[in-house]
Amino acid sequence: MRAGGIAAVFAAGWFCGALSRPAPAQAQVGELMKQAGQAAGGGGALGTAVKLGTSITDMQRNVDELQKNIEVLKEVKTALGG
Repeated sequence: MRAGGIAAVFAAGWFCGALSRPAPAQAQVGELMKQAGQAAGGGGALGTAVKLGTSITDMQRNVDELQKNIEVLKEVKTALGG
């Protein structure tokens, strides 16, 4: 029982670590937004829109990662009999 619990916690940690890496597409979008902001000089309407787009992209990535972590925690809880 104890070994199974340890294995489940290890697997959950490994799984969360594997999921925390950004997907290549998300990394590219974030990088493009940053480059566009630098090209716009960071000012004016375009610079503000780029900052907003970058913030929204970052927030969506964080929400996606939190959802994945919640799923892992539910699986661990189920595996431990809770």
